[in-house]
Amino acid sequence: MSAFCYQSPSYIILLLLITIILIKKLKQKIKTNIIYSVESYDYLQELSDKYHKKTINSIILGISIFILLTSNFRPYEIINKFMYNITIYEVTLICIIKNILFNKYLSSIMDNKYEKEYKKQLIKIITFGTIYFIITLLISTLFNKDTRFYILIISVIIYTLTYIYYILKIRKNIVTKNINLNKKRLLSVTLSIIIFSLFTYMNVDSWLLQPYINSIPTVDIKQDTITYNDETGIYTIQTEKQNFKILQLTDIHLGGSSFSLTKDKKALYSVYTLIENTKPDLVIVTGDLVFPVGMMSLSFNNNAPIMEFASFMRNIGVPWAFAYGNHDTEDYAKLTDREVNSLLKSLSYKNSKNLLYPYTQPNITGRNNQIIELRDKNNKLIQALFILDSNSYTGNGLNDYDYIHDDQVEWYENNIKKLNEQEREKVQSLLFFHIPIEEYKIAYELYKQGSNEITYHFGTIGEKNEAICTSNYQSKLFEKAVELESTKGIFCGHDHLNNISLTYNGIRLTYPGIETKKE
Repeated sequence: MSAFCYQSPSYIILLLLITIILIKKLKQKIKTNIIYSVESYDYLQELSDKYHKKTINSIILGISIFILLTSNFRPYEIINKFMYNITIYEVTLICIIKNILFNKYLSSIMDNKYEKEYKKQLIKIITFGTIYFIITLLISTLFNKDTRFYILIISVIIYTLTYIYYILKIRKNIVTKNINLNKKRLLSVTLSIIIFSLFTYMNVDSWLLQPYINSIPTVDIKQDTITYNDETGIYTIQTEKQNFKILQLTDIHLGGSSFSLTKDKKALYSVYTLIENTKPDLVIVTGDLVFPVGMMSLSFNNNAPIMEFASFMRNIGVPWAFAYGNHDTEDYAKLTDREVNSLLKSLSYKNSKNLLYPYTQPNITGRNNQIIELRDKNNKLIQALFILDSNSYTGNGLNDYDYIHDDQVEWYENNIKKLNEQEREKVQSLLFFHIPIEEYKIAYELYKQGSNEITYHFGTIGEKNEAICTSNYQSKLFEKAVELESTKGIFCGHDHLNNISLTYNGIRLTYPGIETKKE
C-alpha cells in the first residue's frame, strides 16, 4: 500500500503537465481559427458543448467509481481500499480537472448562453452524487459483507438509470446538441463497464460456502499432543500411535467466487469424504489450495477461499499443514505473498489449534519452509517432515516454473545433520512440496524402459502426452537427499492427472492418488 502512496504525487504532476500541454494546444488551435465569423463561433460552441458534457460525465463517473470501490467494505477498510486504488482516483480526478480547465478557458473567450445553467446543473450533480454516495456508504455498513455487495449492485444500477435519465431529459438544456451517437464509443464504453464490473466482482470475497462449512461434523480421531517452538519455528507432534497416518491433498483449486460455488462445494465434499474414510492424524496440502487465475476461475480471490478452508479444517478437527503452489499467490491475485503469509499466521495454531503454519520461518528462498517433528511418547524422533516451497515462476515466460533453490537444499541438509547429531543416529524424513523435481521425469522414463533401477508401486501418468511438468532448472535436492540417506519419500502435486509412485535410488517419488496396481 505504501508504494501507491509514494507514487501518487508523481502521477498527479505528470497528468497536470499533460493537461497544461493540451490547453496550450487548444489555445493555439483557437487563435488560428478565430476570424469573428459564424463558423468560428459555431466551432467554439461545439467545443464548449463537448467539454460541458465531458465535465459532467467525468464527475458522474468519478462518483460511481467511489461507490464501486468503497461502498462494499467495513468502515475501517475504506481508507485502505482508497489508498490501494489511489491511481484510479487520481486519473479520474485529473480528467475532471482537465475538463473544468478547458471549460474555464472557453468561457473566457466566448459568451456562452448555456454557461449559467451549466454551472447550476454541475452543482446539483455534485450535490446529488455526494449525498447518494454517503447514503449508500451508510446503508452498506449496516449489513454483512454478502448483503453489502448486493446493496452495492442495486445502488449502482439505480445511479446508472438516474444518469441515463439525466442525459436524455435534462442535459439537453445546456448544450446545442445533446447526443451524438458514436457506435464505436458506445461499444468501447459498454465493454469497459462490463470488464470493470467483472473485475470488481471477481475480487469480492464470497462466503456462500460458509453455511455448508458450518454444517461439517468433526471427524473422530485420537488427538496427539502438539507443541510449537517460537525460536525455531518447529512444530512437534508427540504420539503414542504405532501407525501415524498422513493424508496428502493437493491442487484443491478453490475459486472462492459465486461462479465457482458448485465446484468448490464438490471439492470440499471430496476432501471431507477422504478424511472421514481414512481418518488421518495429519493432513498436508501440497499447494494450489486456491485458484485465483482470473478468467480461468472467474476469480482473483485468494483471501476468502483460504479462510474458508481453514474454517473447514478447524470444524473437521484434524491438524493440517500447507506448502505453497504456483497458483496460491499469483501476481494478479487479491492478496500478495506477504499478505497470504500474514493471513495464514493469523489462522495458525495459536488461534485455530490445528493449522501447523510456522510464525518463525528461515531466511531462505521461498514463502514457507518448515519442519514438523513426529516423536513418540519418550520424545524419540520417529519422522522429520520437511515442507518446502518449490516456488512459482522464474519470470522468463508463461509456465516457466521455478525450482527448489540451493539455499533451501543447504537448509534441508543442515537440519538433517543437526537432527542426526541430536538423535545420535540417521533420522528418517519425508519431503513435501508442490512442483515435481526432475527426478520424477527421469524415474518414469527409466520405468518405461524396464530398468531394474526402478520399483513400481502404483498409479499412472494421466496428463496429456504423459507430461510431467517440472522446472527447466535442475535442483540439487534429490542428489543431496540420496547422499544424506535420511529421506525415504518425496511427495508433490502440480500435475493433476498423475498419481504414480516409483522408487528411484532408494527414495520413493509419489504423486497423490488412489493406490491402484496396473494390470
